[in-house]
Amino acid sequence: MSRADVSYSCGSCGYPLNLTSSSRIASGIGSEFHESVKNGLISFLSVDLSRFTQVDQVHCFPVSWGRYRLKTKLLCRKCGVHIGYGYGDAPALCVFDSPDSSSAAYKKFTVKIRAVQPSEEC
Repeated sequence: MSRADVSYSCGSCGYPLNLTSSSRIASGIGSEFHESVKNGLISFLSVDLSRFTQVDQVHCFPVSWGRYRLKTKLLCRKCGVHIGYGYGDAPALCVFDSPDSSSAAYKKFTVKIRAVQPSEEC
């Protein structure tokens, strides 16, 4: 972790979430990045899933013709406050079956800005 990196913890209880600013999606996106920050969200490429409780809120929803995405709610493992969502590809057509979230490869994570705070351990 470089000196400019910021670590984030739960904004409610202070539990370290192992989120760092170096894993944020910020470059190459243009106005989409600024729009998400304006809406109160930060996007990450990877997170430490052991720091979260995962709850399938929406099992799968269509992205485009023939493609589906899995949306999983991420809660702080210590206090249970809603931190954000993980998005990944759902298996096959996932008609009415609940996909196994452990087998889904997450592509993107969005975190609510107000749900996190900078950690003191930098």
